[in-house]
Amino acid sequence: MYLKIEGINKSFTNDQNEKVKVLDNISMEIEKGSFVSIVGPSGCGKSTLLDVIAGLEKADSGFISVSGKKINKPGPDRVVVFQEDGLFPWLTVLDNVMYGLHLKKISKIDAEKKAKEILKMVHLSQYIHSYPHQLSGGMKQRVAIARALVMEPDILLMDEPFSALDEQTKMMLHNELLDIWKETKVTIFFVTHDIREAVKLSEKIVVLATRPGKIKEIITVPAMKDSMMPNSVTLKMERKILTILQTEIDKVWKEEMGDEYSFQTNYIHRSDSNHLGNDI
Repeated sequence: MYLKIEGINKSFTNDQNEKVKVLDNISMEIEKGSFVSIVGPSGCGKSTLLDVIAGLEKADSGFISVSGKKINKPGPDRVVVFQEDGLFPWLTVLDNVMYGLHLKKISKIDAEKKAKEILKMVHLSQYIHSYPHQLSGGMKQRVAIARALVMEPDILLMDEPFSALDEQTKMMLHNELLDIWKETKVTIFFVTHDIREAVKLSEKIVVLATRPGKIKEIITVPAMKDSMMPNSVTLKMERKILTILQTEIDKVWKEEMGDEYSFQTNYIHRSDSNHLGNDI
């Protein structure tokens, strides 16, 4: 097995100096070249788990290994794309993508050639001399993805990279990301609050329960990435995940709303919105 997550536990200390458990005995195995998404209620530890895999956070116990080698710190084999693009505003698109290659002491000629190839892959060849403030939100995220891919990581860790974008831009980037995944064969670990997004992109969806985060179920998505998945299949998958999550969402709402929660109607399962499952 390529990426192995074994018995990960993680706690943080809150403002009252109390230990709050965020991840509870998380274990899973991810095959090389697969696309796995993580969904769950707010605060269930999705991003914390990604940070542990990236080596940005240390687990209290358990371990993570890639190809049998345990990891406990950041490495070039795992690159993160965050919700915010994090581009350097004083650098052009090309220079932003080349930045990591310069740190690796790759020659300017080779770095520029490699960066231009990746920018062509994300359809930004016409904007290599533009600056971030001249780009749309979707274009900035494509630059961020290009900057990650140019490092040739084994694992691409994506933490809600499209959540701040409008629906049309998000749909376009979904298609581009799937094309990139098929072409590069990179392993993608994708955190999202959007169930529809997870269903469209993933081969497997890991559903986390709320605080402390633990695996509630792992769902295999029908293998239909080469063509448009029928709406009936998409809706069925979304409703299945929402049904699994319903008690977890109730826990979060009760905690946040207190006595007011009893006056709320359960509208989630009645929703016919195109945004079914957003913001959980």
